[in-house]
Amino acid sequence: MFGTSWFKNRKMLIKLYQTLLNISLFLLSLILAYFLFRELYYIFNDILLGNKNVHQIFSKVLIFFLYFGFISIIVQYFKENYHFPIRYLLYIGITATIRFIIVNGESAHNLWLAIIILVLTISYIILPFGESRNG
Repeated sequence: MFGTSWFKNRKMLIKLYQTLLNISLFLLSLILAYFLFRELYYIFNDILLGNKNVHQIFSKVLIFFLYFGFISIIVQYFKENYHFPIRYLLYIGITATIRFIIVNGESAHNLWLAIIILVLTISYIILPFGESRNG
């Protein structure tokens, strides 16, 4: 029913989408790098101007590391032949949840957020066992 032309068109379409995805991720990494350096500038600016609000500075440092984490995921995507490693997504989820707890301090939802961190951590621990069975 489907001839070789359908198969060739399908492969060409997949290659086109892969190229669009790669270009988009490269552009996204440049945008994230801009925000990463901008956040670094803000951190140094706060330190040099003598900002005494440690909570505010620490919040900026955590945002800096979130940008850094997203850029490292994009780098790993290209290193691992166009595959997003789930472990890096779990890292970012844990880091973002911890950042939310630190920044919002006295939240009534901290117990639920701690449970989320526990679930993400257990998922990370279980992950290599699932990868070793499939690979």
